[in-house]
Order: sequence, then C-alpha cells, then structure tokens
Amino acid sequence: MPPKAKFTKEEILEAALQLVRENGVDALTARALGERLGSSARPIFTVFQSMDEVRQGVEAAVRRHYSGYVTAGLEQTGMPAFKGVGMQYINFARNEPKLFQLLFMTEQARKPDVTEILPVIDDNYPQILSSVQNCYSLTREDSERLYRHLWVYTHGIAVLCATGLCAFSTEEAGRMLTEVCTALLKEIMVPSVTKL
Repeated sequence: MPPKAKFTKEEILEAALQLVRENGVDALTARALGERLGSSARPIFTVFQSMDEVRQGVEAAVRRHYSGYVTAGLEQTGMPAFKGVGMQYINFARNEPKLFQLLFMTEQARKPDVTEILPVIDDNYPQILSSVQNCYSLTREDSERLYRHLWVYTHGIAVLCATGLCAFSTEEAGRMLTEVCTALLKEIMVPSVTKL
C-alpha cells in the first residue's frame, strides 16, 4: 500500500506557485518547496512523480491565471478589445513579473519563426486574433500581421515592466499602443484608417 499523501496536489501546486511568484521559476526546487510546505521534500513525491511534473502543473496554473487577464481585456469597455488585451498583457507583466517571465521570457526548446510564435506561447491566440478581425474588418492575413507587429511592441513594454528596467503609466502605455496601432493600420489599410 502506497504511503498516504501528507499534502494534496492542490496544496503542493499552490505552494509552488507562490514560490515562483515571489522568486522566479529557478527557485522552484524540491527542497525549497518542502520548506515552503513546512516539511521535507519527500511528501511532494507521494503526489508527483518528479519536479518536472510540478513545474508543468505550475505553468498550467499560470496560463489559467493569465487567461483571466486576456478575458478582462477582451471584455473591457471604452476601447477596442484588441487594445484591452494589450493593456492587460502589460498589466500582467507589472502585477506578476515572475509569472510573466515564466510564460513569456523563457527560452523555447524549439525556436519558432516570428509568424509561429504567438500560437506557440499563447493559448488565447484564436480569441485575440478574432477580436482583431472583428474590430478592424481585416482579412485573416492582415489581422495576423497587425497582431504580430503589435505583440512585438507590446511585449517590449511588458518586458521592461517585468524586469523593472522601465516604468510606464497606464495612460502612457495606452497612448503608445494607440500610436503604433494607428501607424500600422495606415500601412495595412491605405487609404482608409480606423483609429484604435
């Protein structure tokens, strides 16, 4: 008969998530997690096969948490849904810098081409792309192009926030996204332009 688990899977993942939130993914070791739980590392392995499995569970939890930000952006009033998502992406980086780094600043095993990166790193890609198409009445190809360019720009702002290298007010970040989006739309939709 296997030993009775001292902690539930949820308790271990919550402790692991808090550890990553505070100290980054590199701090997630069996020893540190055991200490966080007030125990040795041994009880972790009555529930999980390995620390890789714990890390996968934490990443899945972080993805769900980030999806809440995307949903808030898509439902935000007073601005196009696509801009709302960009603002929430920056907010996620500001509010959860270590979790942002885990999802969006971790080296990929396979280096995707720039045209493939968004579906690889963001599970919310289809909903966000749909918001671009609906808001600006663009073809799928033009929507992907606009999304890709704006993501690169938005990601730059978010990385600066997540690393503490630079701070942007919400108004400043919003204005910057509007200016870049407007310029890109001019390029894509000449001669008719819709402002963000």
